[in-house]
This record gives sequence, C-alpha cells and structure tokens, in this order.
Amino acid sequence: MSDSTRATFQEAFRGNAPGPPVFATKLEEREFLKFRLAQALRIFGNRGYDEGVAGHITVRDPIRPDCFWVNPFGLHFKLIQPEDLLLVDHAGAILEESGQKDGPFRLLNTAAFMIHSAIHNARPDVLCAAHSHSPYGKAFSALGKTLDSISQDACAFHDDHVLYTQYNGIVLDEVEGAAITAALGSKKAAILQNHGLLVATSSIEATMHFYIALERACQVQLLADTAAAAHGIKTVPINEAQAKETGRLVGSQRAGWFSGCMEFMVLEREEGVKFQGGK
Repeated sequence: MSDSTRATFQEAFRGNAPGPPVFATKLEEREFLKFRLAQALRIFGNRGYDEGVAGHITVRDPIRPDCFWVNPFGLHFKLIQPEDLLLVDHAGAILEESGQKDGPFRLLNTAAFMIHSAIHNARPDVLCAAHSHSPYGKAFSALGKTLDSISQDACAFHDDHVLYTQYNGIVLDEVEGAAITAALGSKKAAILQNHGLLVATSSIEATMHFYIALERACQVQLLADTAAAAHGIKTVPINEAQAKETGRLVGSQRAGWFSGCMEFMVLEREEGVKFQGGK
C-alpha cells in the first residue's frame, strides 16, 4: 500500500471524518438506536439474508445497558419498524418499555436470546451483534475452515475471526450460547460451522458492514477455490505482513462504522425516511 493511500485511509478511519452522532439525552439515543436497528433488519431482508424465522440482530440499550433490543420472532426482516422491536433483559424477559403489549409478534426467538445475551454480557465493547443464515456464509461454514486472506476485502477479517466447530443443533440453551461466546473471544466475527455467520462490533453500522463483507468474502472464496481447482492450482494468499497491515486499516471498528453508513444512506434514499429525533 502506497504512503498516499495509507494516509487517505487513516484520515477517513481515524478521526478526521464525520463520526457517530452525539445525542442530547439517553432517551434520544435509544430512539435512534431502535430506528437504526429496524433499518438494519430491513437491509438484511433486502439482501436476502432471511431464512424463515432464523436470524437476529441485537443492540444494547443505552438506558439499561444490561438489556438489549431484538427483532421479534416470526416477523419478516423487511417489515420490521422500531415499534416492533423487543427490549429483553438477560433473564429473557420482554420488558414493557418495548411498547409491545400484545399481538402475534411479542415473541422472543430463543436462539437469539441464548446467543446474544451471552455476547452482550461478556463483551461490554459490543453494541450490536448480528447472526443469520445467509447463503454464502452458510455454504462456506460447511467447509469447516476460516477465511483465507485472498483479497483486500477479506483482510478485514485477518486474525479477527474464528471458526466455531461444535454444531449442536438449534441453540436452545445457555451452554451453547456461552460456548459460542467463548470461541468468539475478543474478535469481531465467527463462522459457525454448518450454521452461518456471526458479527459483533461497537456500532450497528460496523456490524452491518462487516456482516455484508464477511458474506461476500465467503462468496469470493467459494468462487476462487472452485476456479483454482478447475485449473489444478490453489488460490494465492496475500503475504502475512500485508494482510495484517491491510486488516488493521479496513478491519477497524472506525472503518466499519464509516463504510456501514453508506448502506443506511441508500436505504434512506429508497424509503424516503430519516431519523427525526427522539421523543
């Protein structure tokens, strides 16, 4: 990477570009995060990351940091609005502050609770976590391996993702959630073998960017490995030093937030709706 290119990335991703919004009150911050989370879920739906009732994104509540917001069980990603979200504590109780009093979608996905409650409890640095059964991530997860750094984009996950190998069926108990969290450690992403992808970061925007990037990296490696095998060769990885340096730039939390904002810009242009401030 040239000095000029490195300087450009550093300027964009290390404080000299616009940063996350600042809120006058915690209540306004809560309303923004709910608005953003609902947007994120619709982005998942628009990208085809749905698979029936599977998949969930959570965000830690700024007023009650021991609780998190999550999409309700049985409502399609494309339909979710802020008022549909559930506020859940670490005992799995749906709190009345969610605004949902009754109806068919006041249901909590047990797998969502078991995985995300463990992550939010163990990782105070994680604001938002996302898991889904997106097609290429699901296909790649069946190989039982981590990604190779075969492209600049894949370097975002260099030494910053893990493979969780213990598929034990649908996550219905806290032991499995704790095991996934332990395997994730301090990293931002996990490939859940025979299952799908998991990303956990310090912002909704970064989580969205890195989930989409991880899904694409899985797609690219599947394509590259197939093409290489057809020619009787192997894919060529980026050397360790360059992969590490590139990952340090494109894989940072700041880079994820900055890049992820573009997904929300597109959605807001398409829907014609932006956040209008707290209540």
